[in-house]
Amino acid sequence: MAALASASALFRGAALSVSAPAGSSRRARTGVRAEAEASTSTSAAAPINPSIRKESDKVVDTVQVAELSKPLVAYCRCWRSETFPLCNGAHVKHNKETGDNVGPLLLKK
Repeated sequence: MAALASASALFRGAALSVSAPAGSSRRARTGVRAEAEASTSTSAAAPINPSIRKESDKVVDTVQVAELSKPLVAYCRCWRSETFPLCNGAHVKHNKETGDNVGPLLLKK
């Protein structure tokens, strides 16, 4: 019941329907439809990039795939690599700490 109260606090206009023909051996189908309430928070979202080139307005790196020195190169997508833009595996620690699932971008030559 606590889960239902929690869900009703999060959703507006929720509807639940259960249907199965009378005397039918078919399973009843359950459907839930809900609309999330609009957030009233005015705070900005936390930045993803904790420390890479913070003095720049936008961090942009260009790679010419034909010029890669190795047949497979891993690029960072978690923003925590000490070798950014290359991946150093920092996402493994980040994923364990946060429950995230980010991994590298792999470029093949």
